[in-house]
Amino acid sequence: MYINATGYYIPEERVTNEHFAEIAGLTDEWIVQRTGIRTRSRARADENVNTMSLQAVRNTLPSLPYDIRDVDLIISSTYSPFDTVGTAAHVVQREFKIEGAKAFMMSSACSSFSNALEVVEGYFAMGKAHKALIIGGDKNSAYSNENDFKAGHLWGDAAVAFFLSNVRVSENDCEILEVYTEALGCTGKGPEGIQLRPRDGGISMPEGKDVFVRACTIMPDNARRLLSHQGYTFDDMAYFIGHQANLRILKNIASNLRLPEEKVLSNIEELGNTGSASCALVFAQNRPRFRKGDLVCISVFGGGYSAGACLIRI
Repeated sequence: MYINATGYYIPEERVTNEHFAEIAGLTDEWIVQRTGIRTRSRARADENVNTMSLQAVRNTLPSLPYDIRDVDLIISSTYSPFDTVGTAAHVVQREFKIEGAKAFMMSSACSSFSNALEVVEGYFAMGKAHKALIIGGDKNSAYSNENDFKAGHLWGDAAVAFFLSNVRVSENDCEILEVYTEALGCTGKGPEGIQLRPRDGGISMPEGKDVFVRACTIMPDNARRLLSHQGYTFDDMAYFIGHQANLRILKNIASNLRLPEEKVLSNIEELGNTGSASCALVFAQNRPRFRKGDLVCISVFGGGYSAGACLIRI
């Protein structure tokens, strides 16, 4: 499976930590020390997952090596849909006149994009699709409760687009060597760890300590699993991209694996936790710095609990 083109959309507005000093009594120092977040991206009132997804796709088109109408599978991966019927996948299909494509939305919390990659892999293996588009995005600000002392200050908004094919179509393609996902509902606090109940307080993280501990263990374990299965070690890896939930988690992983700081890519300091877009967004933002042959490992941990990882050769 190959990545043919990537693009993204990040809203212009940034919400600073000072905003939460007024609302929740949290100081800039307190937030930075515990999360590493200094600002977070904030979508406008007239923006949503559908509009951000459309813009992410538009921003990708200049680098797409084929007609977008060649796409035969479109997946929207999100846990904050604007419309659960007219999904971002269908809106993109209509806007770009991608007739005949399969289109649907799927969700597995922050692991949604990894699960979408695995679904695409399955469609390709069955011969039911040959070119796919995954749009990962969340408008967390539509559901976040800024008065929530534990998690109201974490969330950012963004969308990212990946075009994929079952065969190489360009010398600029990146090869996905392996994708792995897992459901972890029986692990730790499971479904109670992170919640999004729109009529009951929005996004919350009542079991933040459990989330931290599990993420620090599961994300590096899954990265190790893929590297080992492909005959590599962490020394062979050029870059590690972990889920952008908390900078302390990423630093903990880097320390335990003895990874140099420059190998661990992040955007959480500026954008906050962008949910389903998270890791794929970091990859798309940093694609110009990657060099041919680089190994990039993405590993994510999300609510439910859920997890996923993929190993990419540039």
